[in-house]
Amino acid sequence: MSTSTLPTLSGVEHSYVDLPGLRMHVAEAGAGEPVLLLHGFPQHWWEWRGIIPRLAPHYRVICPDLRGAGWTDAPAEGYTSEQQRSDVLALLDHLGLERVRLVAHDWSAIVGFQMAIQHPERIQAYVSLSVPHPWFRFPPAMLRSAWRLWFMPVIATPGLGARVLGGGSQPLARYLLETDVAEHAFTPEDREAFLAPLRQPERARAGSALYRRVILPEMRRIATGAYRGSRLSVPTRVLYGPADPALVPEMYGGSEPYADDLTVEPIEGAGHFMADERPDAVADRILAFFATP
Repeated sequence: MSTSTLPTLSGVEHSYVDLPGLRMHVAEAGAGEPVLLLHGFPQHWWEWRGIIPRLAPHYRVICPDLRGAGWTDAPAEGYTSEQQRSDVLALLDHLGLERVRLVAHDWSAIVGFQMAIQHPERIQAYVSLSVPHPWFRFPPAMLRSAWRLWFMPVIATPGLGARVLGGGSQPLARYLLETDVAEHAFTPEDREAFLAPLRQPERARAGSALYRRVILPEMRRIATGAYRGSRLSVPTRVLYGPADPALVPEMYGGSEPYADDLTVEPIEGAGHFMADERPDAVADRILAFFATP
């Protein structure tokens, strides 16, 4: 378990739950119907520091640290889409939650789509942040920005990925948090909260394994049309930041043959880290969508 200092947020309570093969840290606030927030990389529950206070007056907000992140265990194995889904479903079972509203960012949004497609009985409504639906086709315009994803195979490389994420000055972890990000998104304390756990070798290795076994394989599956035989029945909203340099708006269309109720909305003034850059706008969209009958 991470020994770095756990950041504090008013109204948030912390607990540890024992799941099959994993001890998971969970931050919670509020009361009422449950909303589950799944963070991206290289973040953990603290990604939601600007969202929690806006949702907690209306919902029970549940923010786990996923396998290998934050203050959850970082075992050597289990960094696959299947295991990440199993971890989340095991958490819902442990908490006695049959159905939740779900918000997920970055790589977790892929897992969120998988859960909504494969387990629609567990997901009442879904909001994806910064990730298109899994039926998109890579548009030619993306070729102009594809070079911005150069860091992905570097992080995925065994040995090298862990060194650049957690060793020395943590160059790649810092790159992810400092490049093309709105100046106000992270305070120095926020960056340190995300960087500190990665200094533990097992967490840096977990981050590398996540890219190698989840993120890059899922990109290949999307590119080869692996999801085009599936259909999404869960009401879904996809929020994207127009300032995200690695993605283009054309990637967010074309879901109509595959989804019953999916709409796409921009968050102006935001890029990839929209929950950090525009928590007010993101929370407003989430609340409005979840309030829809």
